[in-house]
Amino acid sequence: MVFAGFPPRVRFTPVPDPLFGPLIEQISDLAELKATLRVIWLLHQKKGFPRYVTHGELLADRVLARGLSVEGREPGPELERALKMAVQRGTLVTGAEDGRERLYALNTERDRRAIGQGAHAPRATGAEPATSKEERRNIFVLYEDSIGMLNPMIAETLKEAEQSYPEPWFEDAFREAVENNKRSWRYVAAILDRWEREGKSDGGPGRYPKEAGYQKHFRR
Repeated sequence: MVFAGFPPRVRFTPVPDPLFGPLIEQISDLAELKATLRVIWLLHQKKGFPRYVTHGELLADRVLARGLSVEGREPGPELERALKMAVQRGTLVTGAEDGRERLYALNTERDRRAIGQGAHAPRATGAEPATSKEERRNIFVLYEDSIGMLNPMIAETLKEAEQSYPEPWFEDAFREAVENNKRSWRYVAAILDRWEREGKSDGGPGRYPKEAGYQKHFRR
């Protein structure tokens, strides 16, 4: 497939000069180069400080998934390998948000310091700051804490669910699933679907989700 060329008024993304000098001489792994460039682009879409991307965001990124897919295999392990190489090289730095989800940022002094402190400043997504005293955990962290490890397919499903339901519902839905010992996204999605259809009360956990609600926002 031949690239048709850049359109008029195409946007440009700033890239640190060393990437086109000593680093491009050293990077021989194509997956590492792709992941590094994509992280730089994603960081450029952020606003505020600190600027970082989460592990869940990278797993849900369709461009990375397509660019790192190898003979139809899941791109997750290849992404993990590429990110590990970029961190070992020193192009990216990684840390954890309150000991939970991994974060990635450029290896600059300012971002290195922010990541080292756990990136407690408001997330650089352009969204309004959380109004509660304790910042809400995002849906990817909630999934890993309540159900298990993410994979690219479920990450994409979670990303779609974020667009369909109010953000405050997710923590309550995951909590209800855990309290009922039903640790699956299928169950959580059914809770969200029921609240959307019947309304969500401010009380404790409601009744068990109906079987009919299990299919929305769920893929396997």
